[in-house]
Amino acid sequence: MDLLTPPPDLYGRPRQDRFLRRLTAIQDRYVQALGGPLLRRNPRRPLSRPLPPLQLVVTTRRQLAADVIELQLADPSGGPLPAWQPGAHLRLVLPSGRERHYSLSGDPADRAGYRIAVRRLPEGGGGSVEVHDTLHPGARLTARRPRNGFAFCAEPAVLLLAGGIGITPLLPMAREAQRHGLDWRLVHVGRSADTLPYADELRALDPHRVVLRTDDEHGGVPTGAELLAHAPRGAAVYCCGPAPMLTAVQRALDGGPVGAGGPGASLHFERFGAAPITDGEPFAVRLGADGPTLDVPADRSALDVLREARPDLPYSCHQGFCGTCEVRLLAGPPDHRDRRLTPEQRAAGSLLPCVSRAAEGETLVLDV
Repeated sequence: MDLLTPPPDLYGRPRQDRFLRRLTAIQDRYVQALGGPLLRRNPRRPLSRPLPPLQLVVTTRRQLAADVIELQLADPSGGPLPAWQPGAHLRLVLPSGRERHYSLSGDPADRAGYRIAVRRLPEGGGGSVEVHDTLHPGARLTARRPRNGFAFCAEPAVLLLAGGIGITPLLPMAREAQRHGLDWRLVHVGRSADTLPYADELRALDPHRVVLRTDDEHGGVPTGAELLAHAPRGAAVYCCGPAPMLTAVQRALDGGPVGAGGPGASLHFERFGAAPITDGEPFAVRLGADGPTLDVPADRSALDVLREARPDLPYSCHQGFCGTCEVRLLAGPPDHRDRRLTPEQRAAGSLLPCVSRAAEGETLVLDV
């Protein structure tokens, strides 16, 4: 037995002691009756402590393209930052308290700093405008450690499709593909040449594998089939961009050839915002037990409706994984659609209104 592995019981016997097993079961029932996790189920498992947020400082700022700036972030003490992999994003807490997710666009091998690019969206939720207006060299902010919901699997053949600022998670993937000698192609689309960030960096990576395609030079936006035509044989497809682009690629991939000359069935994607609601039903939300009742149409999220009445309600990802918009459910049968809350959190009344809904005609009473 490995000396670093704890024995099955306190006496080193190969099976757990029956008395201790029964005692543990009684302990668990007692703790549940008290309503809180006072004792841990497995006393040999180390306590999991939440990692502290990162303290970051803006070291450099530069203009990349029309309405797009790049920020370099570093540890104020000059120490190395936590490692990350292509596709990872950083959750920044802005000076106003807003929380926003930005894909890391630098080199994972560079532990001295993180690099993000942000497009200014005047009609957005205010986060991008705040970044552009307030984050200059010397500005300090906190962030959660990088997380990855868009992991690069490094298949032998890869097609990377980027729409506008969607190039940020795909650029590190292209570097990784080049480093490992994969058969890869990258297509970056946008309205015009001045809206495409990192164009020079992409050309320098490998001009024969990179296609920069602009709407003004090609008579409009590309079709999904046109984008997939650049795929190497049997390629996995990675796509990051606006919802219409993702929809076009998905439809073309579903109806196109698989195998001979066409991309494979593997599609990885990351959206700029929430996915279109295609299976929703109208329901209602009430603001508190005695507050007003708001109708939620079938094609809108509860979060969108709530923010019309409570503009200060925090939010970030719109996709049910960050937890920023969490509210407390006081009454009503919810249809949880998030990817974050545990069964225990849901049972305790937590709800993410950015994606969660209710059946037609139902009313959710929320503490907001």
